Amino acid sequence: MPFSKLYLEQIKKYTSGQKALAVLLDPDNLDSQGCSDVIKLCNTHQVDYILVGGSLITQNTQASLIKQIKQETSIPVILFPSSSLHIDTQADGILLLSLISGRNPEYLIGQHVIAAPMLKASKLAVLPTGYILVDSGRQTTASYMSGTTPLPHNKPAIAASTALAGELLGMQLIYLDGGSGALHAVSAEMIQAVRKAIDVPLLVGGGINTVQKASTALAAGADIIVVGTQIEKNPDFIAEVSEVVKTFNAELDIRS
Repeated sequence: MPFSKLYLEQIKKYTSGQKALAVLLDPDNLDSQGCSDVIKLCNTHQVDYILVGGSLITQNTQASLIKQIKQETSIPVILFPSSSLHIDTQADGILLLSLISGRNPEYLIGQHVIAAPMLKASKLAVLPTGYILVDSGRQTTASYMSGTTPLPHNKPAIAASTALAGELLGMQLIYLDGGSGALHAVSAEMIQAVRKAIDVPLLVGGGINTVQKASTALAAGADIIVVGTQIEKNPDFIAEVSEVVKTFNAELDIRS
């Protein structure tokens, strides 16, 4: 499939050194009013992407949530699916996640085979993504549900080689993730090592629950930071982390 407009827009940001912010919404943890409150914040403060999904979705609310988001904002909505069951053509795009840090074939290729015909027939922007789970100090839903062992937190070289392999296999994005509710964010050393190894945009999420952690991830080389659990606790964190990204980009403009 040709590169999507959505991907080309992110590539433009990436090549210019501009950073981006993605907000991850879990349909199980958000009602209609909560969704509206979050979207208002996303519209007021600069948010580049809204990811929808989670490692375990137990409620049948994703479709209505996406419909509501599309009605209340023009920010691109991108699926963050745990299986082919969660494909929704109302969205703008989908992270086609291949769990390259694990060795479970179901999440390397199995679910993708099931999803491929639906994705081909849809108008979704398909974004092949090398997904790397990193140990965050405790087991997360993502590692448990996928039956895979996260990469060691203190082994940046393994992460760099894994990310490079993903890029060489054709992944358009690499996503380093500590998982939902991560105890520790992905280390700056690991982000730096991966950023140096690859030539595609790098997403970093999991455990980014303070302004300092957001700033550290951006400075280390993250092109897109993803926040989720913290905004469920404190929606106003969107304003705080958006300001970090905005300041980082403004400083880049001054330097250039």
